[in-house]
Amino acid sequence: MATKTDEKVGKYIDDYKTKIGDDLDVGLLRKVTEACGPSIFNSDAETVASSSETEMATVKNNFLIKKLGLKDDDKLDAGLEAVIERYGKSNRTKYRAVLYYLLTKHFKKENIFN
Repeated sequence: MATKTDEKVGKYIDDYKTKIGDDLDVGLLRKVTEACGPSIFNSDAETVASSSETEMATVKNNFLIKKLGLKDDDKLDAGLEAVIERYGKSNRTKYRAVLYYLLTKHFKKENIFN
């Protein structure tokens, strides 16, 4: 029987295939989704408003610096910008789990989720 998390992961897989289209590490996406915790079950917290400076600061501080252990420097901002661009700047629905997955891959921090 599929869990609510399984349903979310399925939704994120579809979103990734539609908007990104390249190879997807489903196991890593599942681990990143699970690491997001209950936020994925809240429709507002499940998505990221990339046009909001406050939201981007939260992604940067709570995920990139605290979770992935990255240093706050120009590479961090450039990487975040590159991933947002890849996910689609004009794409209004950016799922937190998919964005975090893309950031994890971009910064080559998959080992954090092993």
